[in-house]
Amino acid sequence: MKQYLEVSKYIDWDNPLILEKAKELSVGLDDKNSIARICFEFVRDEIKHSWDHQLNPVTCKASDVLIHKTGYCYAKSHLLAALLRANSIPAGLCYQRLTVANDIPPFCIHGLNAVYLEPYGWYRIDARGNKQGVNAVFNPPHEQLAFPIITEGEADFIEVWAKPLEIIVDLLESSSSYKEVADNLPDIQIVTANKPFKATALWAAS
Repeated sequence: MKQYLEVSKYIDWDNPLILEKAKELSVGLDDKNSIARICFEFVRDEIKHSWDHQLNPVTCKASDVLIHKTGYCYAKSHLLAALLRANSIPAGLCYQRLTVANDIPPFCIHGLNAVYLEPYGWYRIDARGNKQGVNAVFNPPHEQLAFPIITEGEADFIEVWAKPLEIIVDLLESSSSYKEVADNLPDIQIVTANKPFKATALWAAS
């Protein structure tokens, strides 16, 4: 579990701004499930999704997401992981393969989180931001993510990652605008898949 509490380049929870926000969110709460919920709702509701709101700059590092209050799903998941870890709650990164639009190919990777909660174990949450047709909530042990797996070729990947995938950070760090990210959303090759579309992907650990 130690790796899901560590500081890293993109989950930089030792940044003073992250520590201050994490402490602010947890004031008056001594139950880690309640702290996890308030951190999730802050990132979901107060950090604007870059595409939904057509906002620059492109962010990646958790502290930058907090400073600019915008990010793609990937970047928002980095911030949520940082806030949770700053509150001593194990948190990791998860990914789905989804259609880009209208439930038809092409596909892209979508980023979300998993948090370790007693007594439930790993519980997935998606703070990408709600909008019409998207209603992600925190209600353990019941999972309610932003996007269900509907179309053949979509997948829930089973891994909980301690660090973001290189293809994600490469895209975010090399893109100069939210539109450039949208035009180059990454996809991966599925090597095994079993209904209901839980799968393992062909990639290397970060």
